[in-house]
Amino acid sequence: MGNFAIVLLLSYIIGSIPTSIIATRLAEAGDIRKFGSGNAGGTNVLRMLGWKIGLAVILFDLFKGVVASYYIPHLFWDPSTLPFDNHTPFQDFTVVQVICGIAAVLGHIWTLFAGFKGGKGVATGAGMILGLAPVEFVVAIAVFTFVFISWRYVSLGSILAAMAIPVTLFVRENVFNVNIPGYHTLVYFAIAVSFLITYTHRENIKRLLAGTESKLTHFKGSRQ
Repeated sequence: MGNFAIVLLLSYIIGSIPTSIIATRLAEAGDIRKFGSGNAGGTNVLRMLGWKIGLAVILFDLFKGVVASYYIPHLFWDPSTLPFDNHTPFQDFTVVQVICGIAAVLGHIWTLFAGFKGGKGVATGAGMILGLAPVEFVVAIAVFTFVFISWRYVSLGSILAAMAIPVTLFVRENVFNVNIPGYHTLVYFAIAVSFLITYTHRENIKRLLAGTESKLTHFKGSRQ
């Protein structure tokens, strides 16, 4: 139980690092949650502080997901035991990786270091996918890029990219007969994450349906 608690706590703490808040304060721009959309995420930083700082925030948030889903389980968890009897068809180690990744995403959304008010978990969730399913990550990035270039909606691109992950897993395993390690764990986890990302974008969805969602057509340049 000790090792399991350690990897969960470490993953949550890694996910809780409030990258956007730290970056905006280092740039002497105040609290990012008080500007723009009010969201402590990379997109809001892009709008308010420019592409250099915004990109750095997004990449670090993505790295948090990779660390939590790949490196922390490999370094700190004993793969020979689980603190509970696993009666599911899911592989033990993949279960732990998924739980650690989700802990990091939850840490990003409800960060321990900023009053439990963080971002929407997209970049950290993407990093988690990169650590668990790199092919699906590439597909999700392609979907996001296509949607963003076509319509300039970051929110829509994020939602559709999240949905593309379980679809890609299913198609590769069941249509193209690719043997994906941990598939029977990953596909359910990917569905859960896509629902979580959609939930965190519920206000964006309302604005998309109403035609009032902001497009990201340019970045603030005065602070670059």
